[in-house]
Amino acid sequence: MSRNARINALLLLAVAALAVLPLVLGLGDHKEEPFAGSDAEAETAITEIEPDYEPWFSPLYEPPSGEVESALFALQAALGAGVLAYYFGLRRGRRQGEERALAASEDATAPGITPEGD
Repeated sequence: MSRNARINALLLLAVAALAVLPLVLGLGDHKEEPFAGSDAEAETAITEIEPDYEPWFSPLYEPPSGEVESALFALQAALGAGVLAYYFGLRRGRRQGEERALAASEDATAPGITPEGD
């Protein structure tokens, strides 16, 4: 197994451990919603500190359930990752194209090379 394959395998193992260990170890069992987002935690803390607090505004769209909210968040993350991947791929492709064009122009102007018609 090559060094890069070992590193990739270790990284995949670490990601899997980060996803599975909180579930296996029962972290968050003492809560009603153990893996709720930071928004819910902030709302709980605010209502404990100031019970009469009223938000300044309400959301434009309230998903019908937590699963739908999670799905929309995952979709947003996937779209953002796709845009970033496209941008970096486009930059890399352009850079490689420029390098090939530069190498081709240097090869064509190298001394000792004559055009085919001579």
